[in-house]
Order: sequence, then C-alpha cells, then structure tokens
Amino acid sequence: MRITLPSILSCSFLSCAFLLTGCVATTEPVPQTTQAPELIQPQAVSVPSPIVEVKQAAPVTDVWHRISRQITFDVPDHKLVNYYRQKYIKNPRHLAEISKRAQPFMLHIVEKIEARGLPIELALLPIVESAFDPFAYSHGAASGLWQFTSPMAKHFGLHMNWWYDGRRDVPAATTAALDMMQYLHKKTKGNWLYAIAAYNTGEGRVLKAIKKNKRQGKPTDFWALDLPKETEHYVPQLIALADVIKNAKKYGIQLTPIDNQQKIAVVDIGSQIDLAFAAELADMSIDGLHRLNPGYNRWATSPDGPHRLVLPVEKVAAFKTQIAQTKPNERLNWLRYKIKPGDSIGVIAKRYHTNIAVLRSVNNISGNTIVAGRHLLIPVAAKDPKQYALTLDNRHSKNKNRKRANFKIDYQVKSGDSLWKIAKNHKVKISQLAQWNNITPKTALQLNQKLVIWANTVSDNQSKTSVMRKVNYKVRSGDSLARIASKFNVTVNDLLRWNSIQASKYLQPGQMLKLFVDVTKVNV
Repeated sequence: MRITLPSILSCSFLSCAFLLTGCVATTEPVPQTTQAPELIQPQAVSVPSPIVEVKQAAPVTDVWHRISRQITFDVPDHKLVNYYRQKYIKNPRHLAEISKRAQPFMLHIVEKIEARGLPIELALLPIVESAFDPFAYSHGAASGLWQFTSPMAKHFGLHMNWWYDGRRDVPAATTAALDMMQYLHKKTKGNWLYAIAAYNTGEGRVLKAIKKNKRQGKPTDFWALDLPKETEHYVPQLIALADVIKNAKKYGIQLTPIDNQQKIAVVDIGSQIDLAFAAELADMSIDGLHRLNPGYNRWATSPDGPHRLVLPVEKVAAFKTQIAQTKPNERLNWLRYKIKPGDSIGVIAKRYHTNIAVLRSVNNISGNTIVAGRHLLIPVAAKDPKQYALTLDNRHSKNKNRKRANFKIDYQVKSGDSLWKIAKNHKVKISQLAQWNNITPKTALQLNQKLVIWANTVSDNQSKTSVMRKVNYKVRSGDSLARIASKFNVTVNDLLRWNSIQASKYLQPGQMLKLFVDVTKVNV
C-alpha cells in the first residue's frame, strides 16, 4: 500500500505509529502475540530557543540628540525652507554661539514640552525668536527668550514692574509660552503650522486668511495663506532649523553638545534680596547669577515677588543652608536718610537708584509730601551700581554708547519734536533711532528727554562740501573752551563730550584736546 504524506498528517499520533509500522518493508515475518501491545507514550522533545540579541539604545547624553530624535514636522521642498536651511548650514558659528547661550535653559524647556506632549520643534522657537538671548528686546516692544509683548505677557500671567520683567524670567516665560501655544493650537483646530504662525502674528490674522482662501476656493494649508511677510518667513525658518538639527551630521554641522542633565533649579527665598548678597551666598559672581535670573531689572529682586532665584544645581544645597541663617531684613542694605530742605521724593529715589513707589511703601508715605528734618529708610545696593552690569539701566547705557557711526550726538527733546522729525533732520531711520535709545518707534517722547544719535557727520547743517577731520589741539595760554569752540566752529558741549571733561574744570596750557571739525569752516 502506498501512503501519501497528506494521509500521514491527517492521522492521530497513535494510529499513524501503527500504520507506519505495518508499512515498513522487511523479510522477517511479523511476530504474533495474544498480549495487548504496550503503548509507548511519546516523549516531549526540548527544542532550544534561538538566541536573540537585543541591542539596547545608547543613553542620550546630549540634548540636541534628544531633540533630533523627536522631530516629526514634514519638510517641504519650498524656496523659503531651502533658503533658511542653507543660511544655517553656511553659518555654523551662529548655531555654535546659540548652543553656548542655551546651555543652562534648553533641557528645562525640553522637559516642559515633553511633559505636555507638545511637538519638540517648539523648543527651537527661542532660537528663531531671540537667538536664545533672554535679554533680547525687539523694537516691536517684545522682550525675552520667547519675545512676549507686554499685553500678551500679562494675558498669560507674566508680571512686570520697575523691579521685575517676567518676559525675561526663563522658567516663567516658558510656562506662559507653552500655555499660549496650547491655546493657539486649540483655536486653530489642531494645526501646528497655523498655531506657530499665530504665535508670530496673532490668531486673528491667521483665521482671517484661512476664511479668505475658503471663500475664494483656494487651498487653506499654511503655504497657501496670505500672511504678513515676517510670518511667511517665520514658519519656514523654524522648519528649516528643525531639519538642520535633525540632520546635523548630514549637513556637516557640529552642534556644541548640551549635557542631558539638569543644570538649574528654582529656589524659593521668601523675600527680597540684593543680587550681590545672593551671589555671595551662592559662591557666584553677580553677572553669573544675573544671567540665570535675567527677569530682574535692578540690583535686587522685587519686593513684591516673585521671591525665587534660578541657581546651578550644584550650588543649591549650600545656598539653602546659608539663606536659612539670614533674616529678611538682613538681605538688603538700608540707608537712614535725613530729608533736606528742597528735597523731593522723586529726586531722592533717582539719587539712590530706587523708585518712588518703593520709598512710599517702606516709609508708609501715601503721597509725595516729605518733611525736612525727618528721616527716610532707603534700600540701597550693597555694591557700586556699575558692578551690577546686567541691570536694565546699565544695559541701556551700554547700548546707547555702542559705536554705530563716527560721531555720537547727545540730543535733548524739544517741544514739537517727534521721532520722525528728529530722524529726518539727522538723516537716520526711525528704527535706528529707536534701537539706539532702547525705545520703540511708537514710543511717545518726553520734553527734555535725552536721546543718542549716531551720525557720520558732527551736525545736521553741514553742506555736501564739508571736509571732516579729527584735530588734536594743544591748549595755549589764555585759551578757554568758548574761544576754542568758536575758532573751530563747534560747540562747547561738543568739546566737553569729545574729551570727557567738565565745564567747571580749568584748561591747562599744553593740555591736548580732541576735536572733530569741518576744516572748510575753521575760523583761523
């Protein structure tokens, strides 16, 4: 009998065993027996499992790598995306500098984004917005790492006063920015490109552009919308940046590593504190502490809060031990000032680098009236104000004095002046004038306000034939500032400014003065 394989497979184990026994070809007769055959139970055969080598992913040690693994946005072949990609590729030093500035804060931002389940691409927005500079200030009046305007900052819970600007407080501003992004994402019905565009230009413009395209039967994806030029560049720049970060090796970009371990911690201190004193307790420089706490405008934290400091994690334990041993009134320096005849609360506040509201609060004064002979308690900086280099006043002063042209003109605002008029008379742009003076193009000017104007000529009334030269003049016997100014057709104020001297100081024969003069108008 011929047995086929299918029939074998269809048998039970026992029946197939008998069947196969009867089918084996042999020359010996099969023995006969009256005893029932002994059933042999099949033995379970142990088959060794194949060894599978499971490779564990290498631990992430670099925040850039952590970000790159989570980037998911599509990268279209679009001219603006391609333009910004090439711009980043051709300027690797830009990303290298950003990596240094991002060192203390980037991991904090990434962890906050991951905790909310938001796209990791949002961690790159501060690069587009401010080049990761928490002290950045745009001339549209936006400030901080996330570039909040004042109204939007207040709407999302950030506080601002003379002492403190929450837009530059990185942990606080990050929370506000992510709250805003989630709001915009919901408002734009779950479209992240819409939401990011709305972060730049406002939800109203984006929704209006979508409705317009629908009405005209046009596509409504981001790339088809009619939006302000800045916004049309904003989203492609972020996408290009994300692509460069994700494929840094492919594009030949060497990103400066950011350690994937938290570098900062927020410490509640409970009361106002002088930044110099806090830096001493933390064993840090004043600048080092202030760079981690850029939200503080002055030499101390705000009396009304927030009462917190961002510190390096390795400094926290020792700082907490030290701060616990100090009382709140020991954390500031106090001056007992005797009010003099003619004093005003405003003048005193300005003299001691504080403000009127603080003096009123500390001294229980309801108005502006102060009485000569009485005393005021004034909080004063523990160090020379110039040692707090990153305060608002010192940063503004540095910005005003940063050379932009050959000559710096100190201008005092007169009645009827406007930024437009001043800019036109001095042949500069309104945006330049605003930038030089830490204001916005829409800022209202105050009578007698001092402005800085940078120009390539000394004055605005010089003719096209003017020949400007730097002159080193040796003071002669009988010379005066007025006589020298008249001789060279300049002003006494120019002489004082160019030579950093005071009008009350006498000139000495042989003294050298520096002048910038139009040699065609010298009165020899």
